[in-house]
Amino acid sequence: MPPATLLTRMDCRVVVEAAIPVYDVTTADEAIRIAISKTGGMLNPDLSYVEISMGSRTSPDGEELPPAFVAADEALVALELEMTVFNVEQEEHASRIARKEIGQRLENVPLKVLSVAEVDPDDDTAAQSDDATDDTTDDGPTDEEDDDLIPEFDDLVEDG
Repeated sequence: MPPATLLTRMDCRVVVEAAIPVYDVTTADEAIRIAISKTGGMLNPDLSYVEISMGSRTSPDGEELPPAFVAADEALVALELEMTVFNVEQEEHASRIARKEIGQRLENVPLKVLSVAEVDPDDDTAAQSDDATDDTTDDGPTDEEDDDLIPEFDDLVEDG
């Protein structure tokens, strides 16, 4: 019988580009502000841990362009949505989870995965935000949560 292979689990930071349509705007700055607000509204409260920022665009010549294109009082805004996906086997798995989670809340919005990078497990800034990004079961309360659930011995004994 061949030896069992151990699957290595990792956490990944995934950046997804979204094309957000915005209506009744006159400037690119106004379109960007509205697009960020609109996207935040669609993602919250379920995906409040997704970071939203302006995307970057370039012309075919390599010239830097603003993240919003405005025509006839309508705009298409490029935003970057960044989230950490926990406990995955490979980067492709993290990419699929991020697209699914974000795509379910941003209906009819084109999404493209820009980057997937493994997060250093010793990095304190990567805190697990949501069970939806973790495909394992909950192991129960942590020691800190456990302290709140179990009363102190003195509280259990009545003064006699």
